[in-house]
Amino acid sequence: MRVRVEIHNDTLSPWEELASHEQATAELKGRIGAAGVFVGTMRDFNEASDVIAMHLEHYPGMTETHLERICAEAGKRWELLDTLVVHRVGEILPAEPIVLVAVWSEHRKDAFEACRFIMEDLKSKAPFWKKETLTDGSARWVEKNTAGY
Repeated sequence: MRVRVEIHNDTLSPWEELASHEQATAELKGRIGAAGVFVGTMRDFNEASDVIAMHLEHYPGMTETHLERICAEAGKRWELLDTLVVHRVGEILPAEPIVLVAVWSEHRKDAFEACRFIMEDLKSKAPFWKKETLTDGSARWVEKNTAGY
């Protein structure tokens, strides 16, 4: 199974990332029966407050290693051909994409379940730190991430 993990400091264009990645993995095209794709974007509210911006921090090296481990675990649980995780850090505004998780497999069940597994683990355990700026100009750190079931 192939795994690609990237952290971006600038704008994330998930559909361009997908197109570019699929071109680079042309040798898998005949084997792929399903792709599971999740794109997460920033909301303009959180915890009953309006949010105008978010600063997302990570620990370089540790974050990528954690994301690679999540993908490897997914590859043990499901039959996957390829996995892509691209996550944004830095200053992010509402409606901007934050994360892309994509998996390719021979069967849809594997693609659906692995994509969700990776995203839920990423959201609840990956080493990212969020600082939100509220409409009144104040800022707050988001204390914890939780699984979004």
